Amino acid sequence: MTNKPLNDTIHRVTQRVIANSRDSRSAYLELMDREGDRQVNRGSLSCSNLAHAFAGAEEDQAAIMAAKGPNLGVVTAYNDMLSAHQPYHRYPERMKIWAREVGATLQVAGGTPAMCDGVTQGEAGMELSLFSRDTIAMSTVVALSHAMYDGVALLGICDKIVPGLLMGALRFGHLPAIFVPSGPMGTGISNKEKQRVRQLYAEGKANREELLASEMGSYHSPGTCTFYGTANSNQMMMEMMGLHVPGAAFVQPGAKLRQELSRAATHRLAAIGKSTDDFRPLARVVDEKAIVNAAVGLLATGGSTNHAIHIPAMARAAGIRFDWTDLAELSRAVPLVARVYPNGSGDVNHFHEAGGMGFVVGTLLEEGLAHADILTVWDGGFETYAREPGVDGDTLVWRDPGPSGDPEMLRPASDPFQQDGGMRLVEGNLGRACFKSSAVERERWTIEAACRVFDTQHAVNEAFAKGELDRDVVVIVRFQGPRANGMPELHKLTPALGVLQDRGYRVALVTDGRMSGASGKVPAAIHCTPEALGGGPLSKLRDGDMVKVCAATGELSTQADLSTRETAPAPEPESGMGREFFALFRAGADGAEYGASAMLAASGL
Repeated sequence: MTNKPLNDTIHRVTQRVIANSRDSRSAYLELMDREGDRQVNRGSLSCSNLAHAFAGAEEDQAAIMAAKGPNLGVVTAYNDMLSAHQPYHRYPERMKIWAREVGATLQVAGGTPAMCDGVTQGEAGMELSLFSRDTIAMSTVVALSHAMYDGVALLGICDKIVPGLLMGALRFGHLPAIFVPSGPMGTGISNKEKQRVRQLYAEGKANREELLASEMGSYHSPGTCTFYGTANSNQMMMEMMGLHVPGAAFVQPGAKLRQELSRAATHRLAAIGKSTDDFRPLARVVDEKAIVNAAVGLLATGGSTNHAIHIPAMARAAGIRFDWTDLAELSRAVPLVARVYPNGSGDVNHFHEAGGMGFVVGTLLEEGLAHADILTVWDGGFETYAREPGVDGDTLVWRDPGPSGDPEMLRPASDPFQQDGGMRLVEGNLGRACFKSSAVERERWTIEAACRVFDTQHAVNEAFAKGELDRDVVVIVRFQGPRANGMPELHKLTPALGVLQDRGYRVALVTDGRMSGASGKVPAAIHCTPEALGGGPLSKLRDGDMVKVCAATGELSTQADLSTRETAPAPEPESGMGREFFALFRAGADGAEYGASAMLAASGL
């Protein structure tokens, strides 16, 4: 089938991003060119420097010393507490063997921290979560600072980890880089059953043992959690930006195909360095069109709201300006082609079996909804990502995924689930915020009710337990922004608000914090900016003020006259769990729409 011309809206947004980024992008590319000229030759290092660098390389020492081939660096986010990252334990030793197969060598350049939002939800550690992204980016920079590498393999999957790895690697964008995923765990209990037990527990109708048994039935083995939250949205975006081996996102750990894809990634990284005839530096792969493709994929698949923060941050690291106006305008043009839990009943394994990313890329290209002319890490261009991988004997092959294997999970862009991508900008006298409409029933897109104001999510749950929220209500949870407490996810609110909605009340959430990457069925205006700390409008709301949240008209407003009110005092920052060490990040963070990064703000990017 012949692809349609590029959609007018996508073209217009891309051109605006290019225009808005002209100076910053030019400065970034000039820096990368200088860095490439200065750093790519390991021979410029002194003998002492070199001896330190390969003293521990054992059988690869002679090859690195003689510079017989490219030396590849691995930045790994391995730990065995994150189920998604547990499979990475053996990756470096296997990748060393695969590198030797093509005359290359490979060293672990360094590791980064990798925390699990699922473990820290509702706990003090969640206040470190967003700024762990800056920490990961800086750790990646430290790992690559030794000027020893001709290419970079990035081992990471989960929430802040992929954006952090990419942001750090982009400061070494004169090198080629490939992300190497490890895949999702097998499907456990149904998502509907998991949600049912959570709500029963919130109502006091299930005990802790029953809840734990349910959760263990869902999160049960190595691999990414199978719901379509931030981690799996990360994998989708790496495909849409051409930073994976095509089709690598959702193949399970332990499968022969998974090993062959990782082997192919190692071989390919050795083939696209500066000394080859097919040089593909990361700085040129991640351009304005690739960023737009990432946003298009997010919208088309109903991905995580967290990426309304991460995409602008990743873009800034490459000198690109992308904001919520761009995202909202793209959303009006990009149809929803996938329904993966929490937007549907099936998980990412069902999504992959139904055609997965090969189908998504193919249908978007056919309808002119993605840039086909991006530079990818793989040979053959972005259209190669419209195929699905397989193994024929010992050979890695790709094939046409064909039509959707499940029309309740995947549909062509010409016959989508809905005509827009379901990530809307709402704004008004309460600020600007994101509303994920793809997960919310249309009759709940507009909620107008008296508000109840809270400063913590724990206070919301206490009020719920006392029956104080059994009415139509807009729940305001403020002082949850990046400068206040690190902008934690407020996932613990989901069961209580879901129960209120199921009881027949019209309920919405407005917050300057984040919700789970798997934001669900309750209408929510999140990432509200400017945040309450420092005088943002949420700091002036009072209990009983009428608040309107409307995804249909893009409205976030109150009837109250805020101009005459003083700002409410913010809670004192809490210490413990290392939160005091992150005071510097909080003090320096910029707004959510700019990526909520202290590192980028301080760098002048």
